[in-house]
Amino acid sequence: MTELVLRPLADAFMQVGVYVAVMVALFGWLRWRYGDRVTDGLTSRPRLGPLVGALLGVSPGCGGAIILMPLYARGKVSFGTVVAALAATMGDSSWVVLAWNPAFALKIHLLLFAVGLVTGYVVDALGIDPAKTPRRNRAARAAREAHPEPALVGASGAGPAGLAALGGPDLASSRRLLGGLLPRVPASTAFWGLTTPAFAVSVPVVFQLVDPTVLTRAFGGIDPYLALGVLGTAIAALIFATGRGRLADDTLETAQPRSLRATLRHSAHEASFVTVWVGVAYLGWQVLTTTTGFDGSQLAVTGLIGVLVGAAIGLIPGCAVQIVFTGLYVSGGLPLPTLVANAISQDGDALIPLAAMRRHSAALATVITTIPAAAVGAALLVLL
Repeated sequence: MTELVLRPLADAFMQVGVYVAVMVALFGWLRWRYGDRVTDGLTSRPRLGPLVGALLGVSPGCGGAIILMPLYARGKVSFGTVVAALAATMGDSSWVVLAWNPAFALKIHLLLFAVGLVTGYVVDALGIDPAKTPRRNRAARAAREAHPEPALVGASGAGPAGLAALGGPDLASSRRLLGGLLPRVPASTAFWGLTTPAFAVSVPVVFQLVDPTVLTRAFGGIDPYLALGVLGTAIAALIFATGRGRLADDTLETAQPRSLRATLRHSAHEASFVTVWVGVAYLGWQVLTTTTGFDGSQLAVTGLIGVLVGAAIGLIPGCAVQIVFTGLYVSGGLPLPTLVANAISQDGDALIPLAAMRRHSAALATVITTIPAAAVGAALLVLL
């Protein structure tokens, strides 16, 4: 039971969740502190659009790419800038590879940046932009911009009102779901309170600086890695359930948070979202391999078919499926070309607000990013 169920759940938090939490908080703070400066510089230098778009897109998570969407809707940046960001972003699945292997994550993010940069400039050079409508449609477009749809600021149900609702469960919810372990403590606060000791235990264990049995003996026979990991995943699941599974859906509000408290709260939700889906991937893979002996080689995820499958899965909006897909690679179930094709093709949560503002642009952008995804994935098949 421990190795089949509890160990994968502990690994999800201790090998991924705690590192995701630290990095999400760091990047959230940077967006809160410097986000406006980046976008102001971008709108004043339009020729640098795809370059800045690729830089924002390649930053872990979805917030960097999402910042560009309202700017494009207002005509401040080019369509190539948007495509560059969408091709460069790996969404929330970037946290998975960063926590698993930072050196590998740096390489794949450099590749994503290069692909996004080239794709963005090619799109601009070809003059592709669905937002360039005939004159008779401009009045209707201006009216839509003057009265944006509610989805513009809450496409995932996490606008200002939604964020208030995501502040953490009340006392009754905490006691029901965690057996009274966290009385009078909002789940997001409990998450950060647990992350500190979990990080302190995870670093020496994950990087093999200490024998886990030594820690177990030091704590009187209790494995701190397993205990903290399972509890951390439980808290992440509580936060995930409180937000009805939409906790990591970035919006225009969370891409540019207005306070440090909002930054930490959203960071807890985003880290929990990633932790839960990684836990699903880890647990599912462990159960599958243990009960059937299936090791992934039987799937059509190798060769050119695998590349096309990875690129096609990248067409699915949002990050949940992409996190599970990346988790399969970390678990050894996917080859590198398939992962790269998926990483380039996927658009993360940034596609959601873009679709709310410019449906045709969103549809064309997500199709365009599958072209370099298939090409680069196929090239890796030849080179590797």
